[in-house]
Amino acid sequence: SLFHHLIYPVPEPGGLGVHATIDWGGVGIKFGPDVEWLKPGTGPDEISYNPDPRRGDKFYGEIRKYWPDLPSGSLGVDYVGVRPKLSHPTTSLSTESGTTSGGVKFEDFRIVGPKTHGIPGLIHLFGIESPGLTSSMAIANYIKEILPT
Repeated sequence: SLFHHLIYPVPEPGGLGVHATIDWGGVGIKFGPDVEWLKPGTGPDEISYNPDPRRGDKFYGEIRKYWPDLPSGSLGVDYVGVRPKLSHPTTSLSTESGTTSGGVKFEDFRIVGPKTHGIPGLIHLFGIESPGLTSSMAIANYIKEILPT
C-alpha cells in the first residue's frame, strides 16, 4: 500500500478534511469524506444517497495536498452518507455551552444524562462520529461515572 498509516490534513469547517484511510484488508485506500451541508430542516426523504461524480474534482485537489502524484482519473465514487452534527454553519442546534470560533458556536458531541433531563438511567449520546468513536472507552468510563450505582 502507498500509505502505512492514516493521513489527516488540516480540518475544514464541519469535518476533518479529505483524509486517507487504509481499508480493513490493507490492500486499498479510501479518501474522504468531504462536507456538503444539508439545509436546516431537511427531512430523511429529501436526502439523495446517490453519489454525485462532479464532487470528485474537489477530492483530487484536496488529496494532492499530501499526495501530489495522484494520477488523474484514478479515483472512483464509493458512497454517500449523513454524519451527525450538533451545529450548522447558519444555525446552532446546541443549547449548552460550546466554544466559539468566528462567532459560530461549535460543539463536537454531547452526552446528556439524568442530571440534565431527570430520568434515572437514561443517557443520550448526540452527534458522536469518528473522534467520539475513537474515544469510546473514555466515553464509556464517563457514562459509568454519571450513572447511579
